[in-house]
Amino acid sequence: MAERSTAAVDVADNGGDEPPAAEAVKATADGVDTQNGRAADGSMPEKDGERRNAAPAAAPELHSGHKLARRYRLEECVTRVDGFSSWRAMDEKLRRAVGVHLLPADHARARAVLAAARSSALLGDPRFVQVLDAVEENDLVYVVHEWLPDATELTAVLAAGPMEPHEAYQLVSQVSQAMTAAHREGLAHLRLTPSAILRTSSGQYRIRGLAVNAALRGITSETPQRADTEAIGALLYAALTQRWPYENDAYGLTGLPKGVGLIAPDQVRAGVHRGLGELAMRALANDGATASRQEPACTTPEELSKAVAAMPRIRPPEPTFTAPPEYQHTTYQQGSYGRPTPPGMPPAQPLPVAPPPPPLQSRTGRALKWGVAALLIAALGLGSWQLADTLLGRANQGSNGSNQNPNPKSDEAPENKDPVVLAPTGAAEYYPDGKPQDAEGAKSTFDGDNSTYWRTKYYLDGPDMNPAYKEGLGIVYDLGSEQDVSGASITLKYAGDHTTATLYKASSLSPSASLASMEKIVTETTSSSTLKLAAEKPVKARYVLVWITAMPDAPPDTFSGAGYKQAIAEVKFTG
Repeated sequence: MAERSTAAVDVADNGGDEPPAAEAVKATADGVDTQNGRAADGSMPEKDGERRNAAPAAAPELHSGHKLARRYRLEECVTRVDGFSSWRAMDEKLRRAVGVHLLPADHARARAVLAAARSSALLGDPRFVQVLDAVEENDLVYVVHEWLPDATELTAVLAAGPMEPHEAYQLVSQVSQAMTAAHREGLAHLRLTPSAILRTSSGQYRIRGLAVNAALRGITSETPQRADTEAIGALLYAALTQRWPYENDAYGLTGLPKGVGLIAPDQVRAGVHRGLGELAMRALANDGATASRQEPACTTPEELSKAVAAMPRIRPPEPTFTAPPEYQHTTYQQGSYGRPTPPGMPPAQPLPVAPPPPPLQSRTGRALKWGVAALLIAALGLGSWQLADTLLGRANQGSNGSNQNPNPKSDEAPENKDPVVLAPTGAAEYYPDGKPQDAEGAKSTFDGDNSTYWRTKYYLDGPDMNPAYKEGLGIVYDLGSEQDVSGASITLKYAGDHTTATLYKASSLSPSASLASMEKIVTETTSSSTLKLAAEKPVKARYVLVWITAMPDAPPDTFSGAGYKQAIAEVKFTG
């Protein structure tokens, strides 16, 4: 269950151990708690290779109701620590909740925070909580970012217990892939803690605070890829064991026993998935040395992502069905409707049943019985005569050669064959304008899992696409060989008025082939979450394009704002 303090604002990562008010945080100028040796945000001091810059302890004195840029109205202070504060706010222009980080313009880290926020905003990867604005105004620096009200912080997920292997697999797979993309653009996180990971209601993981979290706290690293990889390994270790892989307790998790060092997950908790446990050890490191003795260490998110991809895919657990309760027979007393008999009253007696009428013994009755018997005998005789006549007629036709066709269905219409499901072997997003929507998500549309999607961005005009800036959106599928394609069934995420899609015969998986060169198969429109397309006659094709030209108006979710958009969960072709 998502809480306001764990939605989208990057809080102080204290796991709820310390109050957010400024006066409750005992911090020195470098942000370290003098009472317990931990950082003011609840984490341990930086390891070798990481540095924290000094910062003033005072945060901007603002209050609920204060408005930034005549647009962002502050509503609730989530945390105030280390010279900056984080708020839940309302974007009055777009009427949506947002998160805001605030710090004085003369803060020692103000310039670094602005640079980090602007660099993160340029990435535009939906796997990260998006930076929406970064402004210096009226002696304040503020960073505005998405607020995800239906997302659950990983800290809360782990507090409920260790994850199932499939969930832990999804976590390390999605986070490592996202950080691989970030490092390719020169961006590091350096604060990948359980409070920086959010799980949405659809089971997707979003990462908040890319580059910004570290900049707010003045954290740098000489080996940023190694630091982020080790952090992902710690997240996986915690997901498998519900223990923090260091001696100190952190983020609501108990640390490992003191003096024993880093031990394998299956030594901490029985039943841990062996492959995932080994993967966590390969990502974790002590003084630069891998904790795994069998496989080489993973020192970058890309190496870790490739190691995850090389593992056999872990399937989700089979759903369990509970048998319905047995039907309980109830008693019914005529006249009392099952009500208990009052004390002193005799039990209700059932009403007497009238006896059946006596048989007809009169002359009229005997005549009626004989008449019915005669009618039955006549009917049986007539039926037998008609049956014999039919059999003799067929025999005569066969003997004089008038009907030599042994197939009695020769004059009937041929039977309709059941459609055959054609399974794609590959897919690629089709974007002839050079602007993809979700290129990595194309393979999720035929994996048999309705919880994974290929998503479009949202548009302000609709439902029909405006050819002036976008003719359509789609995916081209490879069926492996030429097949007779007669239609498709598409499972959509958003229902409403309306979705229009067309099947085209393509020549390849090229994302930029000319649409005019393709053969149109069929077009259909729907207002539900399922779209059925059936062609008048099959078309031989190996590559088939699903081309969307209209999308319904859908509310905001964890991946995009409100607007005209669509997402494809599954596509099944028939032939």
